[in-house]
Amino acid sequence: MNAKQAAAFRAVGYVKDGMIIGLGTGTTAYWAIQYLGERIKQGLTVTTVATSEETARIARECGINVVALDSVEHIDIDIDGADEIDGAMNLIKGGGGALLREKIVAACSDEFIVIADNSKKVETLGKFPLPVEILPFGWRHTAAKLKILGCSASLREKDEKTFITDNGNYILDCRFGAIGNAADLESEINTIPGVVECGLFVKMAGRVILGYADGTVKELGRQG
Repeated sequence: MNAKQAAAFRAVGYVKDGMIIGLGTGTTAYWAIQYLGERIKQGLTVTTVATSEETARIARECGINVVALDSVEHIDIDIDGADEIDGAMNLIKGGGGALLREKIVAACSDEFIVIADNSKKVETLGKFPLPVEILPFGWRHTAAKLKILGCSASLREKDEKTFITDNGNYILDCRFGAIGNAADLESEINTIPGVVECGLFVKMAGRVILGYADGTVKELGRQG
């Protein structure tokens, strides 16, 4: 069991019969989906909400019941990965291109559990480029306004084509360098017209589970 698998396995252990579970997107969340599928085969009954079309597809292949977010009143536990996690458990997410739906699902959840290998734990956010989901309309102007905040911004591509999110939007990967105040930067970015959402998740994680290469895990909980 590698680091990502170890973190995912521990997180799925918190799932109880009858819960509504948010399913994240990405390589670590993939393992959580696999382990949840195994528990369902053993008799667990849960309802899930997916943060991307890809996650929904994988989950259904594992025999997991996936429903629309608006068909449930709340989510008990959301399990998702992160690209960076700082000492205050603030996150950068969106490397997989699903940051908008990931943030919506996390905000609807009673508990947001973040799973990652220990390399994602950092002192200060910002080495990983910050994904910002933007409208295609006038995107160059939106990018110019983002650059005024002190970053270089590049339009994400996939297979030599502009990457399109499940919501029909673009993503700008913004290099700010060290992010001293994540909350302030999140607010500044999200006030720019044309920005849909950014990949800063500030004070949203309730628990972080870090996996290590030897298969052990370390859990971090929010203080205060």
